[in-house]
Amino acid sequence: MQTQGQKILHMGALGSLLALIVLCVAWEMILAPIRPNGSWLVLKVIPLLIPLHGVWKRNLYTMQWASMLILLFFAEGIVRGMSDTGLSAILGWIEVGLVLVFFSCTILYLRPYKKAAKALTKQALQKAAK
Repeated sequence: MQTQGQKILHMGALGSLLALIVLCVAWEMILAPIRPNGSWLVLKVIPLLIPLHGVWKRNLYTMQWASMLILLFFAEGIVRGMSDTGLSAILGWIEVGLVLVFFSCTILYLRPYKKAAKALTKQALQKAAK
């Protein structure tokens, strides 16, 4: 059974992932594309679409690897926030913020499950040692 805090963390993770997808598409097609009328860089959204269903369904394994995948977008946001100018730099920092929200919510959401798995492993090892 999930606590109210876990529900909020899940919604935070899901909401920030959806917002990041929308931001990346809008960024590369409308707001500040590298080339006029959009660019192929919009395809960077595809890796974000892969874990979307698993995050929606609260799949623990998907949330674990998605929290590592999202760090690629953290790196991109930092680079573009530091090297671009104008709106593109601002969008880079917004991307960093959304990534940090997703990462934090996901890690905090998974924490009780990881503790429970660790306790079960410890119990199994103690039982096997007897």
